[in-house]
Amino acid sequence: MNVHLTPELEQLVHNKVGTGRYSSASEVVREALRLMDERDQFKAFQKEDYRKKIADGLASARAGRLEDGEAVFDALEAQLEAMVGVPE
Repeated sequence: MNVHLTPELEQLVHNKVGTGRYSSASEVVREALRLMDERDQFKAFQKEDYRKKIADGLASARAGRLEDGEAVFDALEAQLEAMVGVPE
């Protein structure tokens, strides 16, 4: 397989090999592909987690378990102020 890289990416690969951490350009590319696959898996996990949280929230709403929006935002603002130390 041949891969054509932009001059910038080719330089990046050469720099990575030059650090001594990688013994060849192929090793750099393999590591990059592994990292890309891990990122894709993580994003898929996040997406599924978000869908579950949305479904749980909708189920709570349908069951009548709702909270006053203003009270929720007031509590969030108080937590944020406490975290950053903003005086009231």
